[in-house]
Amino acid sequence: MKFRMTLAAAAAAGLMFAAPAQAQDAMAHAPAVTAYVQKNVQPWLSDPVIVAAVIESNKKHARLMQSDIDALDKAWKDKDQALRDSTMKTPAAAFLVTKKEASGGVITEAFVMDDRGLNVAQTDGTSDMWQADEAKWQKTYAAGPGTIFVDKVEEEDGKKIAQVSVTISDKDMAIGAITLGIDLGKLK
Repeated sequence: MKFRMTLAAAAAAGLMFAAPAQAQDAMAHAPAVTAYVQKNVQPWLSDPVIVAAVIESNKKHARLMQSDIDALDKAWKDKDQALRDSTMKTPAAAFLVTKKEASGGVITEAFVMDDRGLNVAQTDGTSDMWQADEAKWQKTYAAGPGTIFVDKVEEEDGKKIAQVSVTISDKDMAIGAITLGIDLGKLK
């Protein structure tokens, strides 16, 4: 399978020789994060529990208008527990929790999105349900199969965390995406 690297990951890998030194330093973590994801995450993104959950969500949300998506996002932000449970108490969510726990603390969170950018399954709550207006979805699902997008490092509770997002594919067709928080201090 071929892997596409986004501009940020390419800059961090040193593939953009004209990039300013600051930009390269800011993304110095991208090669290690990308390698971790390629080795430890991409192999399980084709697991039937993940693929089936994304396909089911894609079918369920296929006819939604933007106003429907906005209403779901509002309900999420208003802490609609049934809606949140629909992404956190499922076999796909349990699968993600198992993978997070098996990572030895490297993965701090994981959430899967469908082809509309709506949450499908997750380990921890997200601030909103609709992700399609954010780079994590736009630079993966919208970019096609094999895409990995490594975002900048942010400090959370004294830890340096980088979000990395990956396109989820089925039969060489993009069907959704996953975002993971990666604790750089635990990354080997």
